[in-house]
Amino acid sequence: MPTKPLIGPTTRLCMSLAARPGTFGTRFHNRLYETLGLDFVYKAFSTQDLEGAVRGIRALDIRGCAISMPFKEAVIPLLDGLAPSAAAIDSVNTIVNDDGVLTGHNTDYAAVARLIADIDPATRFMLRGSGGMAKAVAAALRDAGFRDGTIVARNTAAGQGLAALYGFAWRAELGEDAAGLLLNVTPLGMTGGDAAALAFPQAMIAASDVVVDVVQYPPETPLLRAARAAGKRVITGAEVATLQALDQFVLYTGVTPDADQVAEAAAFARANG
Repeated sequence: MPTKPLIGPTTRLCMSLAARPGTFGTRFHNRLYETLGLDFVYKAFSTQDLEGAVRGIRALDIRGCAISMPFKEAVIPLLDGLAPSAAAIDSVNTIVNDDGVLTGHNTDYAAVARLIADIDPATRFMLRGSGGMAKAVAAALRDAGFRDGTIVARNTAAGQGLAALYGFAWRAELGEDAAGLLLNVTPLGMTGGDAAALAFPQAMIAASDVVVDVVQYPPETPLLRAARAAGKRVITGAEVATLQALDQFVLYTGVTPDADQVAEAAAFARANG
């Protein structure tokens, strides 16, 4: 393993901004810096002053910044431009600083697009959720050629707006319709108050072919456990989180780790999170 330089004046700083900072990104990036001997360090932050934080990224030559809720759309006017991945959905989860020029990217969108690339776009889908991540998932579905799908969201304005934006149907509740592709993009099943919740009923899971759950913690949600028990293909929040973090890493460093290095860093981040 290469020796990582000691932190000093030449060390490049990468960071994240979130209302509730997590540990996965910090541990994933720092583990790869150590593995590859890169003179970088990564630190998570929260802020009540988004504009001031973005000025700091520019002023301090911070190389990159991951952006989480509630900042993914609010940050856009503070940037110099958007990469196609962010422009496609007007949502940013990554800032790259090139000599003071700040460009917004969306690696959530890119990760989901890769993970669903081999699913037949003629498949009918049901997507539960209407937040920023739901926007990235809906855009990836639309751009992959999916046309027959429904956005399920109790928030009428957000749900109808998201459905209209990408040309899908909307409803407030699940109903009993079958769909080959089920996607949970809500906190249902997440560690905390909704940890025991099943995002889709057993009958819908049984009638599906593929189940996607973007919840990262716990790694095995009630939905994923039920889908595996029913013999369905699953795409997990851990897969999404790892792919999007890898894309960020490459954008920041210009270095592409091999598959074993990525898997080890992801496992380290989860075990120590």
